[in-house]
Amino acid sequence: MVPSPLALFLVLCAAATSLAEPLRFVDCGSIDGSIQEVNVSPCPTQPCLLHKGTSYSINVTFASKIESQGSKARVYGEMLHVDIPFPIPEPDGCKSGIQCPIQKGHTYSYLNKLPVKSEYPSIKLIVKWELVDDQDQMLFCWKIPVQITS
Repeated sequence: MVPSPLALFLVLCAAATSLAEPLRFVDCGSIDGSIQEVNVSPCPTQPCLLHKGTSYSINVTFASKIESQGSKARVYGEMLHVDIPFPIPEPDGCKSGIQCPIQKGHTYSYLNKLPVKSEYPSIKLIVKWELVDDQDQMLFCWKIPVQITS
């Protein structure tokens, strides 16, 4: 029996939706903005398995509660409640999908990359991602569990 085009379409839609599922995250102090959605791609399940030598796409949709001329990202690997700075290729939020100056009440899509270097240890940790405004206040802060693997 050949499946109907409608049945095939519904199965494909369900598969696409499951791949684009937003991540469950912990808001760790967003003050000047509110997070609407966090996506890490590819990360079909949590904790996200981050493979060494691979780069992951980060997309955060947030609404700003303030005006700001600029923004800067800070990323950490949190282990035993200690934040270890994690370098990213572009910390400037205005070069990461956000049209600056940031305006109060507007929604933005912040886009960046999370490179996982080959020399990183294979461990479980929490990724903490902050975006601060020009007054060093938190536009957003989120955390997700990850596992770095070979």
